[in-house]
Amino acid sequence: MVMTMATGRGQASAIPLRGVIEGFYGTPWQEAQRLDILDFCRSQQLNAYIYAPKDDPWHRERWREPYPAEKLQDLAQLVKRAKSDNVQFIFAVSPGLDLAFAGEAGREDRAAMLEKLERMYQLGVRDFAIFFDDIQQKDGAQQAAFLNAIRQELYARHQDLGVFLTVPTEYFYQDMVTADGQRKPYTDAFARNLDPRILVLYTGAGVVPPGITDEALRQAETLYGRPLGIWWNYPVNDYLESKLALGPVTDLPREGDIPAIFFNPMKYEALSKIALATGAAYARSPQAYDPERAWQQAIAEQYGSLHEDMARFADHSQHLENDWAKIGRPDGEALRQKTEALLQDWPDSATEERLAAVSEELQILQASCRRLQQGLPQEVRDECRPQLLQFRRILTADETALSLLRAKKAGQSGEQIALHRSLRAQYGKIKQEETTARLSESSGVAFLARVLALP
Repeated sequence: MVMTMATGRGQASAIPLRGVIEGFYGTPWQEAQRLDILDFCRSQQLNAYIYAPKDDPWHRERWREPYPAEKLQDLAQLVKRAKSDNVQFIFAVSPGLDLAFAGEAGREDRAAMLEKLERMYQLGVRDFAIFFDDIQQKDGAQQAAFLNAIRQELYARHQDLGVFLTVPTEYFYQDMVTADGQRKPYTDAFARNLDPRILVLYTGAGVVPPGITDEALRQAETLYGRPLGIWWNYPVNDYLESKLALGPVTDLPREGDIPAIFFNPMKYEALSKIALATGAAYARSPQAYDPERAWQQAIAEQYGSLHEDMARFADHSQHLENDWAKIGRPDGEALRQKTEALLQDWPDSATEERLAAVSEELQILQASCRRLQQGLPQEVRDECRPQLLQFRRILTADETALSLLRAKKAGQSGEQIALHRSLRAQYGKIKQEETTARLSESSGVAFLARVLALP
């Protein structure tokens, strides 16, 4: 039976717990990047950071083992910096791959977890999380009992502890419910047995959904019988590393009392700050949030005199999509609209005015790429070098496509053959390079495909 929950929802004020979760797969951030992101959190009024890098072996695969002395020193530095930045440092462990619940093995694992968290307490950590996402084992009652026991013991030892968070194994709505909308057995057992003082994070309808409506959040909270925090998977791109997520966060709840929201970044720490800054603006005032305004402001603050150039580049790298993820605004809408107008009723629509409009847009984008390649800080340039090179390939090929259209209109058959051959080779190179760098798929790249398909 689904539990119900009474909740008063009105105007949305600042989300109380708001921050960054280093929760992506792949190369974890380095110490300097974590220190930098803590300072960034302070500057953006983000007040929490969750340490949960999936590929830190002591976080997940070898969670029972104590951190080596050198790693403990790094963590101590992070905790110290977080305190000075007024950011809650939340230490997370993901033990679900091989956690034992029963018998002597279960007692040993509870002791190992308490020892691990106790060591972090001695470093100054006061906020903790235990995650059960992305595992095969689904025992909701046992997981809830484990969490309850760990929290109870920790709080019995220490009176100054803060939040305790978790992520269940069924952590997105479509995985929590049956076809008729009832709770699945795992979610039912987990929700019924979990201490209400433990905050649950979920990701929306899917792992990487396009958004969360107010109604969708209410449905999920009713399912759980408690307010839910949000783990938002943007700008993280560990499922599509060739594409940078450089847009704003969009389509998140506007009403109600959301207890927490955490934004999962890319492994590219510097470039993650564009989306993270917009997430901070949303979390400070969900109802007043304007994605475009926050995005422009973030780029202006972070890139100074290069902000217009960076905005043009980032505009073509906002949307990430595969067969199970779909998020972010469409890429390069200005160019897409101009190329669609050019081709909407070929060849009659290909007026000189429309050809010139596309040409001008391409020239502006090319100039921005050149300035970015020359003027970006080294760290940022290193993070986006493949995509900048790919964007220049796309823009150059788009210019070839314009030349081919002009040749077709003029009936220059010999020129058409040469340009078509050149464009096909350029397009092939672009598609080949998409394994390491992609952007503007529905805009600049789509234009090439359409021109190549013309009779």
